[in-house]
Amino acid sequence: MKLVFGGAYQGKLEYAMEAYEVSETDIYRCSEDNTDFPQAAKIVYELDKWILALIKAGIDTDTAISDFMKNNTDTCIIANDISSGIVPYEPQLRQWREAVGRALAAIAKESDEVVRLFCGIPTRLV
Repeated sequence: MKLVFGGAYQGKLEYAMEAYEVSETDIYRCSEDNTDFPQAAKIVYELDKWILALIKAGIDTDTAISDFMKNNTDTCIIANDISSGIVPYEPQLRQWREAVGRALAAIAKESDEVVRLFCGIPTRLV
């Protein structure tokens, strides 16, 4: 498993597609309106949106992420790091922020490679 994370619009997808030689057809794009388990793909893009969908539906995110990791051991996971900035006022968005942080920590622990992108510059952490 590989994890690529960073702020919005930092070039995460472009980096992963080039680094791991992946085409557009190999990408599963998550949505904040779809709680379906992300399909097997070489890249699962914007996992943070899937986590928001789970929260909106009242689904336990820790269990869902654990199940996701068991079934996606060869996947590159891309997520926005939403831990910086102002803490959201809305309770559901605060829950989302915390759930994304826990998910990224769990995924990073199990990943062979962890890359953070900032201003389009990748920094390999693991």
